Amino acid sequence: MAGDERRPPELRPLLLLRRPPSLLLSCLATRFHLLKPWDSPLPLPAFLSADAASAEALLITGLAPVTAATLDSLPSIRCIVTNSVGVNHIDLSECARRGVVVANAGTVFSEDVADYAVGLLIDVLRRVSAADQYVRRGLWPITGDYPLGSKLGGKRVGIIGLGNIGSRVAKRLEAFGCTISYNSRTKKPSVPYKYYPNVCDLAADTDALVVSCSLTSKTHHIINKDVLSALGKQGIIINIGRGELIDEEELIKCLMNGDIKGAGLDVFKNEPLVSKEFLSMNNVVLSPHSAVYTNEAIQDLNHLLIANFEAFFSGRPLITPVSA
Repeated sequence: MAGDERRPPELRPLLLLRRPPSLLLSCLATRFHLLKPWDSPLPLPAFLSADAASAEALLITGLAPVTAATLDSLPSIRCIVTNSVGVNHIDLSECARRGVVVANAGTVFSEDVADYAVGLLIDVLRRVSAADQYVRRGLWPITGDYPLGSKLGGKRVGIIGLGNIGSRVAKRLEAFGCTISYNSRTKKPSVPYKYYPNVCDLAADTDALVVSCSLTSKTHHIINKDVLSALGKQGIIINIGRGELIDEEELIKCLMNGDIKGAGLDVFKNEPLVSKEFLSMNNVVLSPHSAVYTNEAIQDLNHLLIANFEAFFSGRPLITPVSA
């Protein structure tokens, strides 16, 4: 009889401001009641007022910004989880002031990003992508042997930001016989690498820089004209952090003028738009912010995001909390 049927447990509401990847969306739909503004005929502000006013949890994807104004429009929000490692798109101080807890992707991507950073460095040094185009364009039988690249072993590599990702990059490069040094907010007594408190000094004493620090007001344009000049004409820069860590205009000038040798860039200041000057440079390897993405990492990320929300709704501490 209908009266004897067991009702399924009520799913807790979860607000999504942007459509997430389809696999994540399907995983979330089995565990939460999803509030999806893209399915509503209402403008976003009206949807938030009418359908999401009581939502306590918010998923952020695609680096959607969370500002004080965002929080004003969501007075019931108590938990925000982002699918990124970086949290510069979230006003953490305002969240803390309002008692909103925040979680990120933790170390889910660290191994894959470290692999990618080393791959970019090898690509730039050995000119792998440029050689691929050389063959595809039919230049090999016409022009002859492709110009030689440089070896990775023995290179002096400076790492800016020796955190979860930077430390993994260092271990991988050590295996290639590289000499590692680093710049970080503070000296790390547990590591054997030489510490440089000044980024220009680090650049002057290295053959390549790997940028893997977080983007903050202090690290914005941490790679500027002075650093690029110190790196020198044989220097290479790899960025797997955030686009705005580098002054792109100065980087473009240095690459065009031969003031540095090359670059491997997975991130840009105006993603997904990329400065057109980069597109014609064969000493630059470009990548569409994909260092974090492997099938395995995405599956692990989906499980982690769900675990953070389930912890919040159960009154337990978040799995990967972040604070201001």
